[in-house]
Amino acid sequence: MQSRNKIHFISIGGSVMHDLAINLKKSGNEVTGSDDKIYEPSKTNLKKNNLYPKKLGYFKKNISKNLDFIITGMHTKGDNIELQTAKKNNIPIYSYPEFIRKSSNNKHRIVIAGSHGKTTITSIIMHVLKTHKIKFDYLIGGRANGFNSNIRISENPLIIIEGDEYLTSPIDKIPKFLKYDHHIVLLNGIEWDHCNVFANKKIYLNQFKSLINKTPKGGEIIFFDGDINVKKIIKNFKNEDVILKSFNREKSIKKNNNCFIYNNSNELIKINIFGEHNLQNIAGSKIVCEQLGIKNKDFYEAIKTYKLPENRLSLIHNKKNKVFRDFAHSPSKLSSTIKAVKKFHNKKLLVIYELHSSSSFNKKFLKTYKNTLSYSDDSIIYLSDHIIKNKKIKKPSLKEIQSFFNCKNIKYVNNTNKLGALLSQKKYINHNKLFMSSGNFDGLNIKKM
Repeated sequence: MQSRNKIHFISIGGSVMHDLAINLKKSGNEVTGSDDKIYEPSKTNLKKNNLYPKKLGYFKKNISKNLDFIITGMHTKGDNIELQTAKKNNIPIYSYPEFIRKSSNNKHRIVIAGSHGKTTITSIIMHVLKTHKIKFDYLIGGRANGFNSNIRISENPLIIIEGDEYLTSPIDKIPKFLKYDHHIVLLNGIEWDHCNVFANKKIYLNQFKSLINKTPKGGEIIFFDGDINVKKIIKNFKNEDVILKSFNREKSIKKNNNCFIYNNSNELIKINIFGEHNLQNIAGSKIVCEQLGIKNKDFYEAIKTYKLPENRLSLIHNKKNKVFRDFAHSPSKLSSTIKAVKKFHNKKLLVIYELHSSSSFNKKFLKTYKNTLSYSDDSIIYLSDHIIKNKKIKKPSLKEIQSFFNCKNIKYVNNTNKLGALLSQKKYINHNKLFMSSGNFDGLNIKKM
């Protein structure tokens, strides 16, 4: 690739897209971009780097014939005028996963996959490598603690990639993680998700089968052996030229309201995170780091200072009653996080869960939420009136919500005013609170509230 290219981003406002645009501009490229809607923090970051479009929308004039290539985002539609103009002018077009692969041709590529835990595992590996001053590039779906971007592309010989199974783009119906051509892949737990594009569990699992089948000769598959779907896929995998390594969970104890794990010398190490999922994430990360030459003693030294990424079981209020914020959209993640908070902080717990992802509006998928709230003392389900209107979905009734979750005393609200009024009730005054969503509760300022 030339040291300086003229690049245009279609749908520049995405969380990864805008960080990639900034990264490429700082590397000396001439970058422009367009989008019809741009939200925070992308808006501020693009303005700060003089990349915010002069006018929102997509325009034919943005596609000049002297562009070297186009990078297009997830919500670019097939009939987009800029996309059509680029095709007409024979300008090379890449999705961002394709561009990451193109830019990583000479790198050792590690892909972290699974229905949940991807961001946490990726960020743990990043933290360990950074602590021990090992040079690497990365692509991660959330903002990792200690890093000011979701992406770094440079001349480093190693790249850690969070491998999302969702489609590359509306014009490329292939999962993103199949684009990266990994050398090492980690498979965490697998649970049917994205039912809007993967109609059933079998189709969904086939994407992960395709992923491990892309592992090259001499490559490695690291997998969680406590997941029935993962074990089924691994059992049917036949390639003696690929190395298989399994992991489970780190052993832990609770002491003085803190979580401790054991290092290789059987010494207790205090860590900043808790819960079975995170103990699983640590174990998987350790195996990957071993394969990258990190000794176990060095891994455990680094994990002492690790903190979760933004909105991953973040403690946002730490007084008499604790308030947590977590990213979640899958039933098992919801259930396991509630269980972790309840068991670690033995106190009444109020769970506020927002139905936000496209899967959450599919009644067939909603049935998989059955009993996921069983560890909560009280529960509120939030489904935004704005989402109901914009996505043109039929609003589920309270009775349906109670049936889906198998929880009769559940509360159900559709706007922030009603949610605020409900949360201010005296009955919840002595509860710990856990806000869970892949969205943002219509911009509700949880900290301020």
